[in-house]
Amino acid sequence: MSSSASSASASSAGSLPGDPPGGRRAVAIWSIGVSVYFVAVIFRTSLGVAGLDAADRFHINASALSTFSILQLLVYAGMQIPVGLMVDRLGTKKVLTIGAVLFTAGQLGFALSPSYGTALAARALLGCGDAMTFISVLRLGTRWFPARRGPMVAQLAGLAGMAGNLVSTMVLAQLLQGVGWTAAFAGSALAGVVVLVLLVLFLKDHPEGHEPQPLPHQGAVYVRRQIAAAWREPGTRLGMWVHFTTQFPAMVFLLLWGLPFLVEAQGLSRATAGELLTLVVVSNLVIGLVYGQIVARHHAARAPLAIGTVTATAVAWAATLAYPGDHAPMWLLVVLCTVLGACGPASMIGFDFARPANLPERQGTASGIVNMGGFTASMTTLFAVGVLLDATGDNYRVAFSVIFVLQALGMSQVLRLRKRAVRRERERLVASRVEAVHVPA
Repeated sequence: MSSSASSASASSAGSLPGDPPGGRRAVAIWSIGVSVYFVAVIFRTSLGVAGLDAADRFHINASALSTFSILQLLVYAGMQIPVGLMVDRLGTKKVLTIGAVLFTAGQLGFALSPSYGTALAARALLGCGDAMTFISVLRLGTRWFPARRGPMVAQLAGLAGMAGNLVSTMVLAQLLQGVGWTAAFAGSALAGVVVLVLLVLFLKDHPEGHEPQPLPHQGAVYVRRQIAAAWREPGTRLGMWVHFTTQFPAMVFLLLWGLPFLVEAQGLSRATAGELLTLVVVSNLVIGLVYGQIVARHHAARAPLAIGTVTATAVAWAATLAYPGDHAPMWLLVVLCTVLGACGPASMIGFDFARPANLPERQGTASGIVNMGGFTASMTTLFAVGVLLDATGDNYRVAFSVIFVLQALGMSQVLRLRKRAVRRERERLVASRVEAVHVPA
């Protein structure tokens, strides 16, 4: 990272002389928080490899199957701003603890559910707990690492989540085939107990000497002010729309509809389809490391990376859906899954727009607003695909075309807000430099 870029990033992110130093202890503490998020993603994406099994177990059609993920994401998206406020007010450890208890109970309940209704309730509980993890991990990173490390720390957290997805596609899928529904889901719930014990015993909200300023309790007034202040910043709104536009194509594919699309529409075996889902995750891991390094070194690359990822995703989907023939060739499906791997890392760029736009005491609230974007888009697409599949007799080409509608909506907002957010960021940087010059020694 160049010195100018480093100073710009640090200053714009609110770097202070008392910036946390990072170090081995920071990595150890942060890793505990990341492990909680890792397990939450395993539970969140477990339905992606069990969609066909769930349809058989509960005797449901495509629309009812999509309701599992829609409800889970509805709860998740609806919880983002409340969770952000909770993190700002209560701290990371308390919120993560509540989240781990809820998503573990949800996964166990899903394993034991005797009916569709109880399974839905279990997924809602899981979504509630899952909603408390990622924002908490982002906040933990800002409390333990210097601001200049923010983009890389956020990308690494996202990679941990994709590693959880990898466990779902490889390990849980095998367990389902080997030991059956109840044993596979109940056994995986033990991972939630393990991380819960770790965070209760060892997690700390911040290093010694870096305690945040206590926030006075102001009830509803405080809540309104936090949300309004974060929303007024163009960087927060831009971050939300970047997250909205980039995340959902891969999320929808991995969370539910990828396996049915590859098996039923493309004629692949479940084993081959599982390998392609794994390719999405592996691609995400590799591209995430690259994107993290690029954004940390070249702050101006944020928007081009996000826009380029959306464009590449649209082209890959268009080529796959419009291919003349019953099935797309394997090389094209490989390209599609590789490109989908860039969606997760690109969505993390949304937080890199919101982070420098907001003061430290409202980082959780701003992150909640950003995170709500992608999950709202994912929820909408999951529902639309399910409805269109039922309405068209399982025509996946028509059903997946809804992706382009949401991408067009998101891109229009990204292009509208981009210059305003960058201009505001520069103004903050100039103001912070002027203030630093006038501070007496």
